[in-house]
Amino acid sequence: MPDDLVLAIDQGTSSTKCLLVDPAGAVVASGSAAVPIRYPRPGWVEQDADEILGSVLTAAASCLDGVGRGRVKAVGLSTQRESAVVWDKRTGRPAGPVLGWQDQRAQPVCDALRAKGRASRVRDLSGLPLDPMFSAAKLRWLLDRTPDAAVGTVDSWLVFALTGSHRIESGNASRTQLLDVRAGSWSPELLDLFGIPSTALPEVTPSSGDLGVISERGGVLAGLPITAVLGDSHAALYAHGSQAAGGVKVTYGTGSSVMRLGAVDDPRVCLTVAWNDSLAAEGNIRSSGATVAWLAAFLGLSAGQIGQLAAEASSDGVFLVPGFGGLAAPWWDDTAVGLISGLTLGSTPAQVARAAIESIAHQVTDVIDVMGPADCLLADGGAGGNDVLMQIQADLTGVPVRRARTTNLSALGVAFLAGGRTPPISYDEFRPQPGVFSHQRDAWRSAVARARTPHDGSIA
Repeated sequence: MPDDLVLAIDQGTSSTKCLLVDPAGAVVASGSAAVPIRYPRPGWVEQDADEILGSVLTAAASCLDGVGRGRVKAVGLSTQRESAVVWDKRTGRPAGPVLGWQDQRAQPVCDALRAKGRASRVRDLSGLPLDPMFSAAKLRWLLDRTPDAAVGTVDSWLVFALTGSHRIESGNASRTQLLDVRAGSWSPELLDLFGIPSTALPEVTPSSGDLGVISERGGVLAGLPITAVLGDSHAALYAHGSQAAGGVKVTYGTGSSVMRLGAVDDPRVCLTVAWNDSLAAEGNIRSSGATVAWLAAFLGLSAGQIGQLAAEASSDGVFLVPGFGGLAAPWWDDTAVGLISGLTLGSTPAQVARAAIESIAHQVTDVIDVMGPADCLLADGGAGGNDVLMQIQADLTGVPVRRARTTNLSALGVAFLAGGRTPPISYDEFRPQPGVFSHQRDAWRSAVARARTPHDGSIA
């Protein structure tokens, strides 16, 4: 049947995936391409804007190979979020590195604003705690080195590179820390605080609609309309459809995004734009899958082997607090450190592996405790495929965990929005086991307290 497929482009931290999705939500073709990540100094995380664009074109070409172009009616774009991009206004070429969402080099920008007593005002306007994870401080760092340039996030770079229009989707804009989250427009006060000229920024647009037609630079994509753009975590929430109304979505990736529709009045979690005019509360966890990857490399094992060790062991009093570069929600403490506690001469790698898996569930539960009760947790993302983690999560939160059986929720979510349909998805359910887990939670909080350094900038 002609004109019935949507091409979803999911541009993530480590790779770009493309899916061709039919009206029923089935994937009929796919393609992917890796994206290099560089760590030039401790706390610095960089990518290359041209390599990101190249990965999109490569993955799209692979996905569309052998598919009649007449069958593709629209393109949806899901992207990594807070990463900061800079390019030359005249040539349209990248003018510096992409500063990844994990990059910490702009911490001094945040420290200076905090010292001036502006942290609470930034939080009030943007809905976000003052933290270098968000784009504003990174954009300031880039503009200090490339004045009179154009800046944006990954979605705005790709939309510019593919269509020639300097635009940013409202949900991604809300993650920059420059948007007045309730007004849905750039805040003159925040621009002044961070020293960002409005002329450098893209136009804020809705998440869906006529968002541009791809030019010849898009290769196999040329001539296709972009009808939806979402941040990756927002897209995953959208894919859950009606289930999202009473649940909390947890995307288990390199980090984790804990998100629920509607505002939560608590400074320990973020207020963000879910899509278009809908608001959501979100808690961001810096290290989830990254913790497992770190431990695997440290022990000379694979991530799968870490999962196997964890499934066969008890942590037995060992706790791993993954404060690599600080802790995000609900602590927002950039001075926190990584810590393994409870070790004895009898401790084994299997106990530490179990503690690494448990650290993911504990961090998510910390955020849920702040957000308030939920009917269920809606799980997706790579680390969510671990059954042990899902059961621990259900036990610690005391509510069922429903894990999407379908993978690639971010790509599917933006495909659903771009195509104007939200087909239902199916779930595996993990129900809480009988037992009292409060002692584990108390011991976890004690471990977190040991990993933290009290200071005026921390929220709790």
